[in-house]
Amino acid sequence: MTSIRARLFLILLLTTGVVWLSAIAWIYLDTRAQVERVLDARLSEAARMVSSLLTRQDADGRKGLDAGKAARIAEIAAMHAPYERQLSCQIWAMDGGLVGRSEGAPAQPLTDRGAGFSVTQVNGETWRVYAVENRALGMRVLVGDNMRVRDRLIADVIRGLALPALLILPVLAGLIWLSLKRGLAPLSAMARSLAARPASDLSPLPDNDSPSEIRPMIRALNGLFARVAAARAHERDFTAFAAHELRTPIAGLKTQAQIVLGHGDATVRDNALRQIITGVDRTSRLVRQLTDLTNTESGAFGRDGGELDAGRTLQALADDIRQHHPKAAAITLDPGLSGLTLPVNATLFMLAARNLLENAVLHAPPERPVVCWLRRDPHGASLVIDDDGPGIPEDELPKARDRFFRGRNRTITGSGLGLAIADLALRRMKGGLHLENRAGGGLRAELRFPAEPQPRQRDAP
Repeated sequence: MTSIRARLFLILLLTTGVVWLSAIAWIYLDTRAQVERVLDARLSEAARMVSSLLTRQDADGRKGLDAGKAARIAEIAAMHAPYERQLSCQIWAMDGGLVGRSEGAPAQPLTDRGAGFSVTQVNGETWRVYAVENRALGMRVLVGDNMRVRDRLIADVIRGLALPALLILPVLAGLIWLSLKRGLAPLSAMARSLAARPASDLSPLPDNDSPSEIRPMIRALNGLFARVAAARAHERDFTAFAAHELRTPIAGLKTQAQIVLGHGDATVRDNALRQIITGVDRTSRLVRQLTDLTNTESGAFGRDGGELDAGRTLQALADDIRQHHPKAAAITLDPGLSGLTLPVNATLFMLAARNLLENAVLHAPPERPVVCWLRRDPHGASLVIDDDGPGIPEDELPKARDRFFRGRNRTITGSGLGLAIADLALRRMKGGLHLENRAGGGLRAELRFPAEPQPRQRDAP
């Protein structure tokens, strides 16, 4: 069931019905007990009244009390009840003779038991009987109540109480439905407000006058609107920056190509061709970084860990970077990295390490190598990349990870994406990137990992 209103209606109707039926059952049991107590009291009252009338006649069943007079006394007792001559009265002598009985009373004794209440079967009928023994007169007075008539009386009483309760149930169901409709009206109003909004409207919903039950949902929606607005602004900035970064090298390529086509000097043409190669390298690197950034954000590279030979991977990256940038600074790997296993995602690690190494060699002087080494401390281990370049000005360090941010110490081929990609890739691995300027000059980049690297077991010869 997907409707909250229908679910609440069914829950309330079922719980109300259970409570209602429980109340009816309690009323039935309590009323039956009360009515039976009242009827039993009338039985005993009628029997004692007959015994009292017999005593007033000042005669016993053998001398002054004839059968006709006893029958009239018994009839008085039977008529004492106002409901359809329910009671039957018998007067028996102690020696077993019937002295008198009311009209409709059976000829057989209503009970053979002594004084007090009893339940007996007479001619297939069940009777509730109260007996009084008048030993002074030598008589037994039996007043009985036919249980069939008594049950009908109790059923009429219960029916009179339960019928109005059952008739009220449909009314109660309608009131519950209307109450739910009224109570859920704020949700309907909020749904109408959201449906009428244009896609570009990401302003927060007002929650000052909202019910406290839906206020958390409104705040969650407002938080979602804020995140969507930030994501859209980020996408706009990303597109604008990417277009700007691509436009510059493309314009330069066009200009250099026009020089090659329009100039006859071989030296000028050669220089223009070199500029074209540089522009192509810059554009290629930018496109690659944009692709890497998009794939990292979307989770295309995954997050699951694995095992990675740090020394072998870093050496492969260093060789590839050297091939693409032969005139840049060389990369020197610490021997301690050889055979070292890192429990990280291989693709994300290579993405972060490549951008940091490439960033270091492009900023460092060609004659000063970039050094990569492993540092252990009480908090774990970090892969450290040191270069002897100009570093990052202290006021620019907080912005260095921003996309397309290019500080004062920028390079020709830079695009402002390398540190951003490395930072994102490390965060995907639950690690971190730490940047600081070295005391002797240059920049130190630390790749911090969530798990401790382990030496790889060497294969047996």
